[in-house]
Formats: sequence, C-alpha cells, structure tokens
Amino acid sequence: MTRAWRIGLAIVAIAVIVVAVEWSMGRLPLGPDGHFGWLETDIWSGEQSQRLLEPYSASHLIHGLLFYGFLRLVAPRRSLGARLVAAITLEAGWEILENSPLIIDRYRAVTIAQGYTGDSILNSLSDVAMAATGFVLAWRCPVKASIGIGLTLEILMLAFYRDNLTLNILMLAVPIEAIRTWQMEGKTH
Repeated sequence: MTRAWRIGLAIVAIAVIVVAVEWSMGRLPLGPDGHFGWLETDIWSGEQSQRLLEPYSASHLIHGLLFYGFLRLVAPRRSLGARLVAAITLEAGWEILENSPLIIDRYRAVTIAQGYTGDSILNSLSDVAMAATGFVLAWRCPVKASIGIGLTLEILMLAFYRDNLTLNILMLAVPIEAIRTWQMEGKTH
C-alpha cells in the first residue's frame, strides 16, 4: 500500500470516528430539520452550524493555517502527509469537544451563541475539511500569504459578524461583558 493510500485511509478513519462519536452524542446528520443546506450566512439563525458552510467555516480554515505552522515547528522531520493527518486529528478532536455538553453550555453562557445547539454531523465534517484546506493552503503559499489570508478572514468576520476566531477564543476563555454587549448589538443591525 502506498503512502498516499495510507494517508487517505487514515483521513477516512478519522472522519468515521467523528461521525460515530458525534452520532453517539446525539448529533444529527443534517440538523434538527433534516434538510441538506449548502450555506447559512445568518449567525443568529437556528440553522447556524447545521449546513455545509457558514461564516465560521473561515475560522476552521484558519485552524488549518495555524496547525500547518505549529506542526512544521514541532514536527519538522515528519512527512507532510503525517503532519496533515495530525492536523486533521487535532481538528476532529476539537469538533468532538466543541459538540460536547461542556463546550455547548460554555458557548451559551459566555458568548453570543446563546441558542447554540451544536453542529450537525455534516457541518462538523465540513469544519474538518476546511481545516484540511487551510493546512494545504499554508503548505502551498508563502508564510506572508498565509498570514495575510488568516488576517483577512479575521477582519472580514469582525466587520460582517462582529465575531471571529480570536474573539471566540477570548470569550470562551475569559469572557468580557463589554465585548459580548458590542457583539449583541450586531444582532439588531
């Protein structure tokens, strides 16, 4: 079996594990309505995190950019394929944790995601694919371009949604009521 086949099988196995774990946690394949959707752009909608793509897909792409840089630093001798599998494993682990009651309840309590019910399995798999895409993008682009892509996505998310990966991490770790209030003002605009 070639290296590419082993990498491909590892990625499929990770996806199967995500599906199995999330299914066992009560996650639904397509969300509560049972309908497939390509895109949901309203972060206040009950359809948020249920469709294939959403504004927060950008955050998962940034995860991939960051995982590439991190793994290049800590595992420089590992093959690109091994680092890709490691990045996908990290993202899959986050998806499982993010859809646990612990994190869902934390999101509801301290972020603007008050009605967050967790991701559909479709959305979780898409998030993993977005992280893989970010990883590959970082591999193919110069460092400055990767940084530029990440910063551009963060600024666009902030401008359009008053939220982004940076604020998401900050608010989960150390909630700041003034930021949350400012974010909530975007709901009425």
